[in-house]
Amino acid sequence: MRWLFLTGLLGLFCGCGFQLAGQQPLPSYLVSIAIETQDTRSDLYLALERELLARGVAIDPLATSRLAISDEATGQRVLSVSVRNIPREYEVFYTLSYRFTHNGEELLSRPGLTLTRDYTWSEFEVLGKVQEEQLLRDLIVDDLVDVILRQLASLES
Repeated sequence: MRWLFLTGLLGLFCGCGFQLAGQQPLPSYLVSIAIETQDTRSDLYLALERELLARGVAIDPLATSRLAISDEATGQRVLSVSVRNIPREYEVFYTLSYRFTHNGEELLSRPGLTLTRDYTWSEFEVLGKVQEEQLLRDLIVDDLVDVILRQLASLES
């Protein structure tokens, strides 16, 4: 009975077009790219470089495809405080603007992209909360790289 249910459920998913999200192929002309940014040691730049290299795209400052990253900023804000005026909840954010050009023609522009995550704060767990903040910042960077690469992949259509 259970086997029949699982088989039916699998058939339903296959029939509706459901598929797991995977890497979308980048445009065929994107064999090398120049990444223009103020900080080549930022978490975003390093993650973007790592992901592009993993997909077989060379990083070349003389490439005709250019990804310009500007207005990159990260930080945290207090979201709520306790009765004693002690911060209880923080928001970690990462914001940037970027544009992509190929052979001098602008194909993609995204001003003011901001991703956020929030977490609760406890003065009794300071070390753990500092690590949690860094983990959230890393997750935001991974999400930003994913957004940029999905938008680049959409240019092939």
